[in-house]
Parts: sequence; C-alpha cells; structure tokens
Amino acid sequence: MKLVSWNVNGLRACMGKGFMDFFEETDADIFCIQESKLQEGQISLELPGYCQYWNYAVKKGYSGTAVFTRREPLSVAYGIGIEEHDQEGRVITLEFPDFYMVTVYTPNAQDGLARLDYRMIWEEEFLKYLKKLEEKKPVIFCGDLNVAHKEIDLKNPKTNRKNAGFTDEEREKFSVLLENGFLDTFRYFYPDLKDAYSWWSYRFHAREKNAGWRIDYFLVSSQLKDRLEDAVIYKDVFGSDHCPVALILKDE
Repeated sequence: MKLVSWNVNGLRACMGKGFMDFFEETDADIFCIQESKLQEGQISLELPGYCQYWNYAVKKGYSGTAVFTRREPLSVAYGIGIEEHDQEGRVITLEFPDFYMVTVYTPNAQDGLARLDYRMIWEEEFLKYLKKLEEKKPVIFCGDLNVAHKEIDLKNPKTNRKNAGFTDEEREKFSVLLENGFLDTFRYFYPDLKDAYSWWSYRFHAREKNAGWRIDYFLVSSQLKDRLEDAVIYKDVFGSDHCPVALILKDE
C-alpha cells in the first residue's frame, strides 16, 4: 500500500508543472496534499477511482489540504474540533478499518518567529487530537510539519538555529511526538542518511545546490511498526518548492 504526501505550494500552479504526471505515475492508494491555496469550486480534478476530500482556509489563497483515496473511508473529519484552530483548512482525518489517516499542514512560525507562540499552542492541541484518535486505533499522519528535527535534517543547521522551522522550541515539540510513541518513518529506515531533504528555498539556487530541509513527514503509531516497508523522498520531482514523500506499507 502506497501513501504519498506533497506540499504543492498552490495546486493550480503545480497543475501547470507536472502534478498530474506524478499523480498518475506514482499510482498511490492515498495521496495527500498541503497548501492547496484554493477555495471551494476553484478547481475540478478528474481522478477516476479516487474519492476526494478537501479542507479550505477561510482566508483566500492560503493554506488548505486535500486527500485523494482509492480506499473509501468509514468516516471523514475536518480540523481538530477546536474552532480557533480550524479556520485555516489544516487537517483532514480519514478513518479506515485498520488505522486513521491524518494529513496536516502545520502552521509556520514565520519570519521573526511572529507566530511561534501560536505554533506551540497548535502543537499541544494537535498532539492531544492524535492521542485521542489513537485510543480507538493506530494513526498515520503526514504532511508539511514545518520543522527539521535534527541537524542532519537540514543543510545549514548552525546558521538557522533561531529561524522558523529549526528553533529549539519547534524541535522539542517534534521530540515530544516521538516520546509519545510516534515513529518518524524516514529515519526508521534511514537513521543516518545525510542530504535527504524535501524543501528548498526558491532563492540562492538552493535546490541546485541541495541546500534543503527535511520538513515533510510520515509518522505512525508504534503499533504499525511491523507493517512498515519503506519510506521515500521523491527529490527529483519538481512542481513545488517541496518534493513529495511517501510511505510504503505491507498489506495486512
């Protein structure tokens, strides 16, 4: 079973840069996107064989998530059930018989860390949401988590220590996810692999130089460890400043 996640940085723009080619070629069972930057009715995707679920931000041209799935879910939920945190279309949860599938676009702490305090509150509420789901069945969650966890996860750790995505506070919140039993699936398979990134700035020829960050993830409840088969970063797929990432699961 193949699960894919991609921050498309504006789906309409990405559609003109090969989105459908990758979608068809990768042949995923579940395909999640973040940062769709859409309002309802702004795009019509023909995806035969897939159910489509969309969550939109109130603010136009901002944030937004979607899930395209071949497996029909038992139920679908949008947001985390807290109005304050559910204005930006950041979370979709699909319930399947054997697990919950959650896609998330974590709020960016922003330049000057203007939104770091909000980000800390979000992290705590999102973890509570995941743990509540986990009381019923294991959880897989994926998306742009807007944090490089360890120094190995970005090219220039020393110069980014106080920048959004690599502050001590954000990294600590990711550590808390792991302490709560979630596995970073890419590091599960490739604990020491360097230069493996999923996002590159559009400035300074960063992608050509592979001066990137690994901020897109699949995490899973530890109960699913035996079903993990591989984790993939599609570093050669363009169309966004992020590349897609994937998780391959053994079928039960």
